[in-house]
Amino acid sequence: MKIDEIRRRAYSMPLTSPAFPRGPYRFYDREYFIITYRTDPEAIEKILPEPLTFDEPLVKYEFIRMPNSTGFGDYTESGQVIPVRLNGQPGSYTHAMFLNDGAPIYGGRELWGFPKKLGQPSLSVHQDALVGTLDYGPVRIATGVMGFKYEALDLATVAKSMLGPNYLLKLIPHVDGSPRILELVDYRLEDVTIKGAWSGPGTLDLAWHPLAPIAELPIRDIVSAVHIVADLTLGLGKVVHDYLAE
Repeated sequence: MKIDEIRRRAYSMPLTSPAFPRGPYRFYDREYFIITYRTDPEAIEKILPEPLTFDEPLVKYEFIRMPNSTGFGDYTESGQVIPVRLNGQPGSYTHAMFLNDGAPIYGGRELWGFPKKLGQPSLSVHQDALVGTLDYGPVRIATGVMGFKYEALDLATVAKSMLGPNYLLKLIPHVDGSPRILELVDYRLEDVTIKGAWSGPGTLDLAWHPLAPIAELPIRDIVSAVHIVADLTLGLGKVVHDYLAE
């Protein structure tokens, strides 16, 4: 294989059988269950990377069902997102993600810098309740429950809330283990179509695990629970801060 061909084909590992196709990456009937809760300010300060800041100590715990996504297949995801600011502009920082499919784990980490690890999340309707769970190995570490479709939300307002910047800390090590890439990445959701959105009473329980420390952002008060179904495109990112250039 000639050098020019290597360069042309190099977008994902392994070179001769990439783990996922080139984008764009379109998601159909993507289903969100998001529980917003209040935590301790000190807990957020401990894990939030500068130059990101926050106003209120809020965390959005998410269960996301993705039955039809370009190149990534059918999978479910769960994790924590923190409302933040960068240079005064509001956005969201993804702190932890766990999912059950290899291709989006590899693609999410390699392309964007999503903090993805292997887990076993689920999202389903049980009679009159929407139920999300996350297992890390045999251990149940998150359980969310919401009354199913209690109150319809304004779709235009929900769509607008999904169009802001989202931030990731992308880290790729050098062969000696030192960081070769260490960047704050901004990515956006594009071409968002909201098919339905509801709120309802919700609860969330988190359990401690040394390798999946989601409980390090403890629950002090449940603020809201929402359920959203949407089609959208996951846009590629841009670097907004290079930690190694300082």
